[in-house]
Amino acid sequence: MEIAVYGAGCKKCHALLENAKKAVEQTGVEAQVDYITDMAAVAAKGIMSTPALAVDGKVVSTGRVLSADEVAAFIKA
Repeated sequence: MEIAVYGAGCKKCHALLENAKKAVEQTGVEAQVDYITDMAAVAAKGIMSTPALAVDGKVVSTGRVLSADEVAAFIKA
């Protein structure tokens, strides 16, 4: 499984990254968590508001910091 956090390096983006890592630990799923700060890549995904979360290439959340439990729900789905 691939999980990506898209952002500009702000505090909220780092918070989502940490919550994504916690969610992977909680669920026990084998997953790679990437942090993408290249704004061209962010725009290419159609993301208009950061931070954003993508699971297996599909953007599932934009513009808010999800809790570890919320990220875990997307991982399990």
